[in-house]
Amino acid sequence: MQDLSRFQHPRFARAYDRMSRRAEPVTGELRTRLLDGLSGRVLEVGAGNGLSFPHYPRGVREVVAVEPDDVLRAAAERAAATAPVPVRVVPGHAGALPSGPAEFDAVVVSLVLCSVPDPAGALAELRRVLKPGGELRFFEHVRSDRPVRGLLQDLVTPVWSRVAGGCHPNRDTAAAIGAAGLVIEEHDRFTHRIPGAPPLAHILGRARNP
Repeated sequence: MQDLSRFQHPRFARAYDRMSRRAEPVTGELRTRLLDGLSGRVLEVGAGNGLSFPHYPRGVREVVAVEPDDVLRAAAERAAATAPVPVRVVPGHAGALPSGPAEFDAVVVSLVLCSVPDPAGALAELRRVLKPGGELRFFEHVRSDRPVRGLLQDLVTPVWSRVAGGCHPNRDTAAAIGAAGLVIEEHDRFTHRIPGAPPLAHILGRARNP
């Protein structure tokens, strides 16, 4: 069994759980867009408290939801009980996924890649478990393309990452996805704000494992 002790941030996890639930009336619409049209077996990496589960379409045969944080994983297990599709919540982290190669038709990451310690290694793992032709669906906050805001994100990242569960708000996640060998087929960029947080640049889209 994996040692997940370095991924435990109970204070932040409880704050994130409250904040994400308050934001769900707005964020839920984005989750529906993210998951629309999925089918077959899906791996959700960094499932958090399971707020995405109600948005999975009926064509999905099974969701394997990986979450390293104990507090959030417990919430995800409760959410799985009422999901419209079968969801199995398991412990694990993006850098060493508990799955074999080419097991999944799609992989989903939602507000996750900002906080993984090694984005390139995590994306290599996501690609490893995707079938050839499978999809990566992503919804992430990223570095602003406005110079002043981007610079501010660079400046606050060292402190912010320590208090916010490892979150790095200044990552260029779209570039990292492409560098991992995944082909981005759709990519929307927009500003999104959740209660209690500043407006941040986000991306939402899909990439293919060639």
